[in-house]
Amino acid sequence: MGREVVRTSGAPQAVGPYSQGVKAGGWLFLSGQIPLHPGTGELVGDSIEEQTERVLENVKALLAAAGMSLEDVVQCTVYMTDLSEFGSMNQVYARYFPQDPPARVTVGVASLPKGAKIEISLVAFHS
Repeated sequence: MGREVVRTSGAPQAVGPYSQGVKAGGWLFLSGQIPLHPGTGELVGDSIEEQTERVLENVKALLAAAGMSLEDVVQCTVYMTDLSEFGSMNQVYARYFPQDPPARVTVGVASLPKGAKIEISLVAFHS
């Protein structure tokens, strides 16, 4: 039960010296995902709704690469550049976590890589 780096072409490749995710035992720690297209590495969407959906699709791909799903997520951290869009982000987020959602914190930040409006990192657990 050592440390295993999680990689997938279904999510954007790391844009720096970090792993897409790291699995240790039953735990998975995902690096922050921004709304990049996995194939092109380009920012997807102008609206917070489009960007949130792209981020969560990237998250799903990484979870699948680790043999997990959204149901295994225990904690999310959401970073947003405009908290006035919190309600719109929540509408999309709620579709991905329709019942028993994970614990979450949302933080307003001045800026994100590549001009993204949102970034999500998370921790998942599967026994």
